[in-house]
Amino acid sequence: QVQLVESGGGLVQPGESLRLSCVASGNIFNSYDMGWYRRAPGKQRELVAVIMRRGFTNYSDFARGRFTISRDNAKNTVYLQMNSLKPEDTAVYYCNVVPYYSIGNYWGQGTQVTVSS
Repeated sequence: QVQLVESGGGLVQPGESLRLSCVASGNIFNSYDMGWYRRAPGKQRELVAVIMRRGFTNYSDFARGRFTISRDNAKNTVYLQMNSLKPEDTAVYYCNVVPYYSIGNYWGQGTQVTVSS
């Protein structure tokens, strides 16, 4: 059974920080690389950051230097620490395996991040 439950979003001002969390079912957390994606209004979903099972990370250009992805294998949880947030970071953020189609087209409910003054 696939479970992806995101949390931690909210409304913040530009320059502030948020930490997102995602609890995933163990059968996928232990078998796949994990990532955070986002979908901004009127735009396609895009990959934000990836963390591999061995802990290596990679970031999209807009996230590099501001966001940090991490995972707690004991808790089946992946995190996204987002600093220096900008209005253009406003989106619904989702976690999923990478590539997402490895488990079909399943998505959790996501968590809304709004950056506005």
